[in-house]
Order: sequence, then C-alpha cells, then structure tokens
Amino acid sequence: MHWLDWIVIALYFALIGWVAWWYGRHQKDSVDYFLAGRNAGWVVIGASIFTSNIGSEHIVGLAGQGAATGMAMAHWELHAWCLIVLAGLFVPFYYKSGVQTIPEFLEKRFSARTRWILSCVSLVAYVFTKVSVTVYAGAIVFQALLPDTFGSPQNAFWVGAFSTVLITGVYTVFGGMRAIMSTATPQAIIILLGSFVITFIGLSKLGDGAGAVAGWGELVKQCKTNSANFALWRPLADPGFPWLGILIASPIVGLWYWCTDQYIVQRALSAKDLATARRGSLFGGLLKVWPVLIFLIPGMIGWALHTKGLIQLPFKLGPDGLATTTIDGDQVFPTLVKVLLPAGIRGLIVACLLAALMSSLASLFNSSASLFTVDIYEKLRPGQSEQHLLTVGRIATATVVVLGMFWIPVMAKVSGGGLYQYLQSVQGYLAPPITAVFFLGLFWKRINSAGATWGLAGGFVLGMIKLTIQAFYGQGKIENPAFLAAIGDFNFLYATGVLFALSAVLIVVASYLTPPPPEEKTKGLTYGSIHQLAGEEIHKSWDLGNKVMVGAILLLVLGMYLYFSFWLR
Repeated sequence: MHWLDWIVIALYFALIGWVAWWYGRHQKDSVDYFLAGRNAGWVVIGASIFTSNIGSEHIVGLAGQGAATGMAMAHWELHAWCLIVLAGLFVPFYYKSGVQTIPEFLEKRFSARTRWILSCVSLVAYVFTKVSVTVYAGAIVFQALLPDTFGSPQNAFWVGAFSTVLITGVYTVFGGMRAIMSTATPQAIIILLGSFVITFIGLSKLGDGAGAVAGWGELVKQCKTNSANFALWRPLADPGFPWLGILIASPIVGLWYWCTDQYIVQRALSAKDLATARRGSLFGGLLKVWPVLIFLIPGMIGWALHTKGLIQLPFKLGPDGLATTTIDGDQVFPTLVKVLLPAGIRGLIVACLLAALMSSLASLFNSSASLFTVDIYEKLRPGQSEQHLLTVGRIATATVVVLGMFWIPVMAKVSGGGLYQYLQSVQGYLAPPITAVFFLGLFWKRINSAGATWGLAGGFVLGMIKLTIQAFYGQGKIENPAFLAAIGDFNFLYATGVLFALSAVLIVVASYLTPPPPEEKTKGLTYGSIHQLAGEEIHKSWDLGNKVMVGAILLLVLGMYLYFSFWLR
C-alpha cells in the first residue's frame, strides 16, 4: 500500500462519516431509525438495495467463483428480474399494510406464531451467514494487502475484521436507516467505479497492450480451452451445477432473498409513497444487472492471466500444510488488486471493498435490530415509548455487532469450498419454506395460520437436518451408514427443490385439515382482495417510468443470458 492509497481510503472514510453524521443527527422515533421516516426517494432506495446486496463476499467470493467455476454462479447474479416481482407483486402488499418488518406482515396474514418463527429464523441466519461471510471476505483482503503492517498476515486479518465491524457498527448504531440510506448512493458509485476499473485494467493486461476489447477476445479464447468448467449451463451429469438444478434452485432462492427478506425489502418500505417504493425497487434491479460483468468476470480474467503466466495466483493448502494444485479462489481478488493496480487506484479499489463491506454490514445490523425490536421486544413489552424503542434498537444493533465479531473465528473453518458457494448452499436450505409460505399465502386465500406454521417450522427443521448431515456425512467424510452419506452428497440445488416441495405440501395439507382463515386475515392481504380494495391506486403507481425500467431490466438480463449461453461455442 502506497501513501496515495491511504489518502484515498482516508477521504472515503471522511466522506462516509460526514454523510452518516449529517443525515443521522435527528432520530426522533423507531420509524426514523428503522425506515428513515418513510420519506426516501427512489434513487436512494435503489442504491441502498444494491449496496445492501453487494457485500465484500460478492467482490471477493464472486471473483473466486469466476476463477474456479466460470459462469456457474452467474445465475444468482442475474436475479435482477426478481426485483420486478418485488416491485410488481409484493411492494403493494407491504406498503399498503403499513408494516415495518416482513414478519409483521406474516402476522397480519396468518398469526403471531408465524411472525415469531420467521423473526427467529432470520436473526439466526443473519448472524451465522451474512455477518460472518461478509466480514471474513473483507478480512482476507486486508491479510493479502497488508501482510506485514501489523506484524504478520494473521494479525492483519484480525485487525481488518474487527476494525471494519466496529466502524460500521458505530455509524449504524447512531445513524440508523437515515445514515444507511444517505451513504448508499456514494457507496454504490464507488463500488461500480472501482469494479469497472479493475475489470478494464485486467482486460487491458490480458490483451498485451492492444486494449480491453482485445483482452476480451483473449479471455474468450482462454476460457474455450476449458469450456466445460467455464460454461453458463452444465450437463445433468455435472456434479456441482447441473442445469436442471440451477433452474429449480436459483428462482426459489432469488424470490426469497429479493421479495421476502427483511434485509432487502426494508429499503422499499422506507419510500415516501407506493410509486416511489416500486420505482426504487426497479432501480435496484437495473444496478443488479452489472455484478456478472464487474465481479465475476475479473475472477476469470485472473485465471486467464495466471494461465498465461502473467501473474501468479496462490494455491490452496492441503491438510499437510503444503500447496496443492488447486487455485485458492478467495485469494484471486486480493491478488489482482495487489499485482495489477497502480498506487492511488489500489486505494480506490480497497475503498470500493470497504464500501461494499460497510454498506452490507450496516444494512444487516439495522435489519437485525428492527426484527428484534419490532417483532420480538414490542411483543414482550408492549406500550413502550418511541424513545425507549429507539434505545432498544441501538442496543440490539450493538449486540448483533458483538455476535458477528465472536463468529469471525469460525468462518475460517467453514469457507473451504469458496465463500460465495458456501453462502448460496446455506441459503438454499433456508429459503424454500419462506418462499412457499409467501407465494401460497398471497395467491391462495384458503392457506391459513396452521399451514403457514407447519410449512415454516417443518421446512426450516428439514433444511437444518440436511445441512447438519452434509457437514458430517458423505464422500471423504463419514461414509456409513450409506443412506446418510447419500443425503450428505445429495446436490444442494436439487435439495432446495425438494425442500420447497415438502414445505408446500405441509402448508396445503395442514391448511385443509384445519378451518379456513377468517376474513380479516385475507382482506387486502391476498392478490385478489388487495386489487379490489386499492386497485386504482396500485394501477396508477405502475406508471410509464416504471414500465420503461421493467423493459430495460428484462432486455439486459435476456441479452446476458443469450450471450453467455453461447459465448464459448
């Protein structure tokens, strides 16, 4: 790291700190703290959705997946179409019901029990997946870029991990959602700019001075030599990413994450009106189109440069501590930053990574605090003042920060298969019951509280059973009894589909074995009824600007699918 890099990073922290302080000065109540006073504009909402999604695990993990598995994980990054579903279908329900959290919506549609289940599952998932993975990804970049600054690479890892968590925690605790939303736009600009820079420089180097376009041609040529491992679609015999498994699992996870997860939807709930909420969601979709090009492609560029002997990527270490012949995917991005970039630009990219890490963590801390305060604390101690709830929200945020820090050491032991793939496989076991409950509940008014409870609880238990068996049983692990080993080795993509089907069966069967829901549990809370009550307002909020955005998202996603489906032929 050059002194120019430190200046760029210091300027970034100064900018973000000032913006967070300026907009977070006046926190009057819990609506201010958790939903920015419900007065956010569509640009800020879309930028916040994007920066909440793009954490350091995306920048680091996707580059690693690009080097290791090519375009296999691109399907999860082409989920911009899911934000059309959020804006077109889900936002009217959430916004018109006036809820602060997604579990609160479930209580309105089903019961308090379903609200408790979803709140607890979400909190556990946030601490043990999103916090830990995001922080770990950022820390390994510090380890690579500042190996001797703090005495040793291991010390650099811990300093990077704890300092980013603490700094993010401080401005989230005091600034709330206003600070998060206000810092989202500059952070989104830094993330996009920094990632474009490293992609452009990498392609230029790959093109041997002939420019980025020549570099792209060379990248395609290199990837064609290993097309089986870099293709977007894989044959059914592929053990990791068969095309049928992708078609089953990717939409289930995508619709859960983008349409029903508090972490993302909370941004849309902060809008000043319904049209703004829908437009902000769609603007987030436009931004979401780009990660394949600026996060996944650099990993493939790194692999191609390594193959040509232009850079040297580190290899994974075996059980004996010696290097294997497998590239360490999670070190690809830090190596590109260290080797390719000049002074000053390197600082910009590190600031880009910090922007991604801090924006994602800040959103996560605030969402976790809102779930605890609104869905759990207010239920246990109703009638508290807004100032009291604001204090509880800040304490809850600080608690999540501490829990995330305690979980950091464990991440070093669970990220061996690649950060991003680890994250998607765990989410594949959490998403199915939630996706099933929301879609069946919105479109089928016969689904009742008993069905939702059995579906959520049963699906979650089955998913955790699969995850636990997978951790201990299978090839190269405990191989007896054979049926447990088979469950452990069962592809996570197909397992996601099976869990979704089982959850749906539980929901429908339990609903039909018990009385139908009363009218107050469906009025305005199912697709048909909300259009009877507020059809004109919903129709007006879907204006020409929103329709243009929908068309642009669909064209961009379809264009990428068409190009990358045939790019290696």
